[in-house]
Amino acid sequence: MGSLAGGGKWGPFGMGPLNFHEFISNRSRRISRESKRSSNSVDTTGGTSYRFPVKQAVTAASLALTGDTIAQLIQRWANHKETLSAPHHPKDVIATLLSEHDWLRALRLTTYGFLLYGPGSYAWYHFLDRSMPKQTFENLSAKVILNQIVLGPTVIAVIFAWNYLWQGKLSELPNKYQKDALPTLLFGFRFWIPVSVLNFWLVPLQARVAFMSTASIFWNFYLSSTMSK
Repeated sequence: MGSLAGGGKWGPFGMGPLNFHEFISNRSRRISRESKRSSNSVDTTGGTSYRFPVKQAVTAASLALTGDTIAQLIQRWANHKETLSAPHHPKDVIATLLSEHDWLRALRLTTYGFLLYGPGSYAWYHFLDRSMPKQTFENLSAKVILNQIVLGPTVIAVIFAWNYLWQGKLSELPNKYQKDALPTLLFGFRFWIPVSVLNFWLVPLQARVAFMSTASIFWNFYLSSTMSK
């Protein structure tokens, strides 16, 4: 943080001197304006109405599908590497890779993103910003920590349960938790902590689900691979 505190240091991307306190102040004002607009929107709709966050849900669903598709293609390439490495027409390779695509597995991940992760994570980030609107170092740290100890375990628990519910294997869910939940969570800490810092520090509220969902293409690839074991 020391490189950000000095007025004579250069800001990110070479955009000129960066005053940390001025940056924090500007971010706080912008967050405050976003919160007021959100509050005004709630007031004009009666105070208790709920609008499903379609944009965030569609974004999360699309990127969950992307992550699962990448995972399936990589797994299929590994299974047929010797066959596909021989000279083939590109259309034949694509046809081979797609011929065994598990569309039901893809649908499970897509509906999870649309119905659960997209709306749930949007509500979570909105709650954090309303609870801690000021962009201070303490609030940033608190948001990152809460993201890891609340959202992280919740996402893992829900996606494992969602996957096993679709497969009719809920009786096997405790064993899945015991085998894979903790390793998945610990791996997630290494990936999501730096991503969360960027998300809460630089990304405005309305773009946070998109940013985290984009980062989760890699994460969805990992989860999809883990759930298919």
